[in-house]
Amino acid sequence: MKMKAAFLEVYGGFMSLLTGMRITLGQAFKPVITVQYPRQTLKMPDRFRGHIQLVLDPETGKSRCTACKLCERACPSDCIAVDGAKLEGQKTKSVTEYHLNFTTCSLCGSCIEVCPFDAIEFSKQYNVVAFSRDAFDHMDLVQRLAIRREAWAQGRPPAPPSAPPDPAPVTAPATPARPEEPKTP
Repeated sequence: MKMKAAFLEVYGGFMSLLTGMRITLGQAFKPVITVQYPRQTLKMPDRFRGHIQLVLDPETGKSRCTACKLCERACPSDCIAVDGAKLEGQKTKSVTEYHLNFTTCSLCGSCIEVCPFDAIEFSKQYNVVAFSRDAFDHMDLVQRLAIRREAWAQGRPPAPPSAPPDPAPVTAPATPARPEEPKTP
């Protein structure tokens, strides 16, 4: 009986070894999916939720935010502080300060859903790092938008210089025709 048990144990170990080798060989011939992180990054899915950011209007290069403070009131974590002012020559208020306390943000999306102007969105930045948590206490989203605006302005072709209007053709005043002098023989 001992001999049969020893043979079954050796047979079970050998089958286990073959199963492991089959899995190892199957994985060895699959394509490599490793990403060399500092030099390569993955494209984040559309539904990824990073911290919120202000949306840059592609036509004007300014923020769409009108400082209505609906996002501030809708935030359950009370981590948004918005302030705005009405600037000369504008019909609506413009955002002057937009601070986010990312340490308490729950990324729930209530602020994005309630915004009537689609002025805020989730960013796709996943590697936001700092040496201390204090860097995330007061994230200035207006300042971050200004940095993105500079990159936006560099990517746009310069506006063609406005040519002065063509002057109206100058017509000389008509000179009265001189009567012919009679010829003398």
